[in-house]
Amino acid sequence: MAGRRLNPEERAVWSRVVASVRRAAGVLPVIEATPDAPPHKLTCVKAKAPVVAPAPKPARPPVPVAIKAGVTLDGSWDRRIASGGAAPERTVDLHGCGVDQAHRRLLRELDLALADEIRVLLVVTGKAPKSDASRIDLPLRGIIRASIHDWVAASRHAGQIAAIRPAHPKHGGAGALYLILRRSKMGAVARQY
Repeated sequence: MAGRRLNPEERAVWSRVVASVRRAAGVLPVIEATPDAPPHKLTCVKAKAPVVAPAPKPARPPVPVAIKAGVTLDGSWDRRIASGGAAPERTVDLHGCGVDQAHRRLLRELDLALADEIRVLLVVTGKAPKSDASRIDLPLRGIIRASIHDWVAASRHAGQIAAIRPAHPKHGGAGALYLILRRSKMGAVARQY
């Protein structure tokens, strides 16, 4: 025990224990301290600290652009989506992907969809968690679906997304989302001629 000295009886028992132990081959002998000797006083020497340049401040992450539901689409779009008339021109299936893989795949497909001037992109995410999915032994569900808005808002294409809406049941319902893309200005000019 630290903090107290051994009494004579305990010291005698300890001496017998120490005497009964043999040193292992190749191990240096243990130097025993006398119990009545005062401990050596250690002196500390302060070393000069090396001069270190201050770390640069981390770059600020881009401010995500909020994509508000219902603000960017007119009534005809909302009716088309509600009736299932908004047919997706391309589908991205993220169901079964890991979170990082799904993020990379969504951004890659978004790049391609914007380059091809697609208006409706269907993103299959899988269904959101059920209310009884709070058990610890089950894997987390719905992380990809919950992250889509944040991923799109933080991407360089945030300004080119008109809206994100739940998909019609014939296109996946609760397990999918529509990404409604804005028309490109260059494409609109070309369509006029």
